[in-house]
Amino acid sequence: MTLPKPPLTLDEAARHSPTFARLAEQVADSTQRLRAIEHLIPPPLRAAIKPGPVDDAAWCLLVTNSAVAAKVRQLLPLFQARLAHMGWQVTTIRLKVQTGR
Repeated sequence: MTLPKPPLTLDEAARHSPTFARLAEQVADSTQRLRAIEHLIPPPLRAAIKPGPVDDAAWCLLVTNSAVAAKVRQLLPLFQARLAHMGWQVTTIRLKVQTGR
């Protein structure tokens, strides 16, 4: 009787699959970008913003509602300047409002 193989961890799957490896890199990159600008976000808004997909020079931030999006939209030039200063070539930051499901 053979024992079933234990499920792969996400790190193991990423090492075995170029697609998963690229996805893991994008998630890490997006998270690092948010950390780089986090101090520019007013503290009450920080929990309402999550890192989203990265696509070449565009980055998406996920926000909880349209009020947060309106405030964050005012901060986008500041975010882009900070990211450029840190070495990221971000020409566009998109906001996506996450609807409750």
